[in-house]
Amino acid sequence: MFTGLIQSLGRITAIADDGHGGRVLRIAEPSFAPNLVFGESIAVNGVCLTVVEHDDKSFRFQAGPETLQKTNLGELVLDNRVNLERALRVGDSLGGHFVTGHVDAVGTIAERTQSGEWETIAFDCPKSLDELMVTKGSIAIDGISLTLVDVTRGRFTVMLIPHTLAHTTLGFKPVGATVNLEADLLAKHVQKLFKSLSITI
Repeated sequence: MFTGLIQSLGRITAIADDGHGGRVLRIAEPSFAPNLVFGESIAVNGVCLTVVEHDDKSFRFQAGPETLQKTNLGELVLDNRVNLERALRVGDSLGGHFVTGHVDAVGTIAERTQSGEWETIAFDCPKSLDELMVTKGSIAIDGISLTLVDVTRGRFTVMLIPHTLAHTTLGFKPVGATVNLEADLLAKHVQKLFKSLSITI
């Protein structure tokens, strides 16, 4: 479980096929790597992955075929930067919202509109996510906990503060770039409950 508060930006330093349809990714982040524990979970662009090796400067993950198909991790190339967050620990402050690291869909940056130091970004997404999003609700975009501004059919917007622009991948991703989307966990449970009770909203 994560909070969607990005702790660092890492850089892809090696990518290799594992021979079984998956990939092995090495990420460098010297201020992050020394504190990691073998086998712990890290959110990489919002995708929960397991540390299989680390040293003082970098760490390695294995991404299986399902992960590569359902997220944007398969698009990563050398020197790409990625959002990083360690798993939430008991007693930690929950400053964002509950994020599982299980991506629901891949969306696309449709528009970027600057307004002073702030920026509004519009995303196109599968229409299947529409009923899981509400204005002022939460969504994780590449692992970043953000507040929804407007939600329309197959599209939504968020507004980014200078800190988010400076410390996450959304600060430099261009229009047309893909992002991993995870809808609010509570919304999924409510949706399932209503469907099981055959309640129409």
